[in-house]
Amino acid sequence: MTTELRVPVADGVALRVLAWRSGPTAGDAVPVLCVHGLASNALTWVGVADRLHDRGHPVAAVDLRGHGRSDKPDDGYDFATMGADLVAVLDALGWTTAVLAGQSTGGNLVVDLATRVPARVAGVVGVDGGALDLQRRWPEWDDCAVALAPPRLEGSSEETMVEYFRRAHPDWSDDGVAWTMANFELRADGTVRPWLTFDRHMRLLRALWEHRPSSDLGRIATPVVLVMADTGDFWGAVKRADAEAAIAALPSVEVRWFSPADHDVHVQHPVAVADLVADWFGG
Repeated sequence: MTTELRVPVADGVALRVLAWRSGPTAGDAVPVLCVHGLASNALTWVGVADRLHDRGHPVAAVDLRGHGRSDKPDDGYDFATMGADLVAVLDALGWTTAVLAGQSTGGNLVVDLATRVPARVAGVVGVDGGALDLQRRWPEWDDCAVALAPPRLEGSSEETMVEYFRRAHPDWSDDGVAWTMANFELRADGTVRPWLTFDRHMRLLRALWEHRPSSDLGRIATPVVLVMADTGDFWGAVKRADAEAAIAALPSVEVRWFSPADHDVHVQHPVAVADLVADWFGG
C-alpha cells in the first residue's frame, strides 16, 4: 500500500513523498529512498518501488524541490540544499539509514550526499547517473548550458507529448508513459507546462556540471552500484568514460550495463532494475 506524505524540509518548503512501508510484503530488508533526475518526478520510480516492496524493502520516492507536486521555492537548487532535503525525508520516515537510489542527476546528488552524511547511507545506486561528469565533455559552463538547455515545452498539447513519448519509447508500458507525463502540469486548456521552470532547471544543471563525482566516489565506504544504460548514441561513449573514471576512483564499485537501454532505464525495465538492487542489497 502506498501512502502520500507532505514532508517539511525547510521553512515554507515541503516535499511530496510516496512511501511503501507496510503491507503483507513489507519485510526487514534495508529501506530504499528513490530520487528522480533533472525535471523528472517521483512517479517514474513506481514500477521499481512496487517490486522492491514485494521483495521486502520499505521504499519511498520523493519529488525534489521545484519538481512534481513538491513546493517550488525560488532558491535551493544546489546539491547541498537538496541533499539536506533528502536527510529531512529520511528523518520523517524514521529511517536511520537507507540505500539511496538516484537516476541521472539524482544519482550524482545521492553520491554527493553519501560523502556529507555517510552514517545515513547504507549504499548508493546510480541509475544512469552517479558518475556523470559534465565537465569532462564541456569544460566551460557556457558550452554545457547551450548544449543541455531543455526544450521549451510549455504550451505543447498533452496529446502531442504523450505521442512523443510513445514514439520515442515504443517498449514502455502505458504506465511508464503516464509516470513520465507527471513531469508536467496538465492545464485546463489541454496543454502542458513543466513543473520545473527553465531558470530552476538551469541552476540545477549548473550544480550537476559543478559536481566532480570521481572525487566523491573515492570517499564512499558503503557499497556503490552503477546501473548504466547503453543508449547507442554519443552518450554511450561518454558514460563508458564516466564508468572507467568511477572504477579508477573506487575499485569496489559495481557497474552493471543494460544494453540497449533508455536513459530512463528504471521506467523501461523497472522489474530488472529493482531485482538488481534487491539482489545486491539483500532483499
